[in-house]
Amino acid sequence: MKSKEFSSDFLVIGSGIAGLSFALKAAEHGTVFIITKKENKDSATNYAQGGIASVFTKEDSIDLHIQDTLKAGDGLCHEDVVSMMIKEGPASVKSLQEWGVEFSMKKNSKEEYDLGREGGHTKSRVFHSGDITGREIERALIEAISSHKNIKVFEHHLAIDLITEHHFKPDFQLHKDNLNCYGAYVFDTHNSTVNKFLAKNTLLCTGGAGRVYLHTTNPSIATADGIAMSYRAGAKLANLEFMQFHPTALYNPSGEPFLLSEAIRGFGGILRTRSGERFMKKYDEREELASRDIVARAIDNEMKTRGDDYVYLDVTHLNGDSVKERFPNIYEKCLEFKFDITKEPVPVVPAAHYMCGGVVTDENGATSINYLWAIGEVACTGVHGANRLASNSLLEGVVFSNRALKAIIELKDFKSHDNPEVPEWDESGTYNQEEWVLISHDRTEIQELMWDYVGIIRTNLRLERALGRIQYINREIEKYYKKTKVSEELVELRNLAAVAFLITKCAQKRKESRGLHFNSDYPKKSKSWEQKDTEIIRNF
Repeated sequence: MKSKEFSSDFLVIGSGIAGLSFALKAAEHGTVFIITKKENKDSATNYAQGGIASVFTKEDSIDLHIQDTLKAGDGLCHEDVVSMMIKEGPASVKSLQEWGVEFSMKKNSKEEYDLGREGGHTKSRVFHSGDITGREIERALIEAISSHKNIKVFEHHLAIDLITEHHFKPDFQLHKDNLNCYGAYVFDTHNSTVNKFLAKNTLLCTGGAGRVYLHTTNPSIATADGIAMSYRAGAKLANLEFMQFHPTALYNPSGEPFLLSEAIRGFGGILRTRSGERFMKKYDEREELASRDIVARAIDNEMKTRGDDYVYLDVTHLNGDSVKERFPNIYEKCLEFKFDITKEPVPVVPAAHYMCGGVVTDENGATSINYLWAIGEVACTGVHGANRLASNSLLEGVVFSNRALKAIIELKDFKSHDNPEVPEWDESGTYNQEEWVLISHDRTEIQELMWDYVGIIRTNLRLERALGRIQYINREIEKYYKKTKVSEELVELRNLAAVAFLITKCAQKRKESRGLHFNSDYPKKSKSWEQKDTEIIRNF
């Protein structure tokens, strides 16, 4: 099938909370095309169980939420950006409600919200919809965009590369402030064609990188596409060493892990060793309500010290009916795995969960490439620092989508700047099935290398070994990619390999242990690294 060219005022890559909330507001100012890898409901947002954190009660305050976020970020948060996000949080929650999101109310009340508390929060401030908050938000946003005349969704479309001057100016040299984004080359997975999507402004809302690791809570689409594309285009990245490992994924060695929300510990859940010992007091005075990095390392240490494959999350001491009412989805899902959480403790392990680094942006989501914006998990806004505070991610997505739109429409040429003559995608090459059989194994090797050597605990030797092998795999994949017609599997493999390399390089740069990055060769924080990001950019 012949390739096509599409043109819009806004191109949104990704269909999670950041992309959809941006699209709804941007559609009042121009045409919006949303491209999404699978179906429009397939996103990390859809898997979010906990909720969205925002100050709402008299017992809470903006300052307390700011301080909780800064403490979790371990000295790397950009305080001005944190303050801005949290101050704009209540209005963002209200906008979700206006789009039809329904948050849980307290029992027998139609006016008082059932606000939850999670690790790192000093107050109950997490709006939730039972234990399927993400699904409820995704439902409401998709319903809101479905009938909007200015929004068109392209399902089963995978962005391959961002279009910049590098694609049509052979002698182009990268200099500060002169690189522009004009859209993306996009693979239509149903028709196996690569189309040009040209846009006045391109929004990266592609989510995270959890599938770089062997064990992750992320959906299958989380293959680091936005980070990889931005790096290849020449955008500035930072802090990729800060991969957050969620402490409590269901231990399920024979299949996909299932996330057991942090809200369970906020509700009173206890972590125990396989022998029944409660152990978190040894690691932090907040015990189970310590931040995720501390809890994940504590579990990892207990497992390694005892030679166990998992620890237990125990809620059997709590009222069973209350547990079922608060966590109906988790209760039912665990029953599918033959665990009744009201009667027996559940085996859990840490798993890669959230990328706190990403494409560097300013306070409005603008990247180092003109007309390219990044929102949500793909971005490094300075909000999360070295460790994300629970339930701040959905908040970030809504706040920054709103700020990005305001910044875009303030640009004098946000709809008037011309798109250049962009060449067609070069499909030359042959597909050799025998070679693909060989290279497809690289995906598992990357994930195992990252889990073993660039995981919860790192060392200089582990990082060095991982980098050497990943560099070799990258060269192998790029060589194959250049002579092969694209496929979804190949594009994702290429992106995973690229970002595995970038994560490892950032981890090598940081000569200390801080937040989610723990290197046993540098076990303490260093003042010289406080407020210092590990920036990385491609050399052309």
